[in-house]
Amino acid sequence: MGEVLGDPVRSMWSKLILYGSLAGAALLPIGALGARFGLWGFTLGFGFLLIGSIIAAIGVVAGIIALIAAHKRGRSRDKPGIYVGMAVSALILVTMGLQLSGAAVPPIHNISTDVDDPPQFDAVVAIRGERANSLDYAADKIAPLQQQAYPWVKSLETDRTPTESFAHAVGVLQTMGLELVNEAPQQGMIEATATTFWFGFKDDMVVRIRPRSGGSIIDVRSVSRVGMSDLGVNARRIGEFLDGFASN
Repeated sequence: MGEVLGDPVRSMWSKLILYGSLAGAALLPIGALGARFGLWGFTLGFGFLLIGSIIAAIGVVAGIIALIAAHKRGRSRDKPGIYVGMAVSALILVTMGLQLSGAAVPPIHNISTDVDDPPQFDAVVAIRGERANSLDYAADKIAPLQQQAYPWVKSLETDRTPTESFAHAVGVLQTMGLELVNEAPQQGMIEATATTFWFGFKDDMVVRIRPRSGGSIIDVRSVSRVGMSDLGVNARRIGEFLDGFASN
C-alpha cells in the first residue's frame, strides 16, 4: 500500500526534474536573443543565463537524489525522465562553463598586432555610439597584458603587393562573415564589424596595409563596443584573419 501511495510523489519528482531542466535550457536563448533584439538590456539577459544555470545545478543534484530513491523503490519508469533531465542540466552547465573559461584571460577588449602604433579607425567612429568603449589604446596598460596572453598576435609580413593584399584582405573578412564598413585602398584601410549571434554584441575591426620592401605588412586591430573583458574573442578573431590571410 505504501508503494502505491508513493508512486505519484516519485512521478512528480521525475517530471519536475525533466521539465525544470527544459525550462533552464530555454532561459539561455531567451535571455540572449531578447537582449539582441532589444527586448531588455544585456544585464537582464545575463540574469536569464544565471537563473538557467542555477536551475541546471539544482537539477543535477536533485536528479542524483531522485535516482537513488527510484532505485530503492523500484521505480524504473521514473528513471528515463530523470536521466534526460540530468543530461540537459549537465549540458547547460558545461556550456556555461566553457563560456566562463574565458574569464582566465586578462580583462581587456582592445587588441592590436602593432602595440606601438595601432591601426586607427575612421568610419567606424561615427557608428559606435556615445556609450561605446573608448578607442584609445593605452599601450602602457594594455600591451603587457595582451602580449602575455596572446604572444602570437603580431604583424604579418607578406610578399603580396599592397594592392594584392588589400583585395585579399577584403575577401578574408567577407569569408569570416564580417560586415564591411569602409574600404579605403588609397589609405590601405579596411573597417568591418562583427556581430555575435546570441547577444548581438558588436566588435569593430580595422585592417591596415602598408608597403614594405618586397611586399606589404598587415596589421589588425579589434575592439569591443561594450564590456570590460572580451573573454579572448578579439584575439581569436585577429588570429582567424591572420590565418585566413596567410593560408590562401
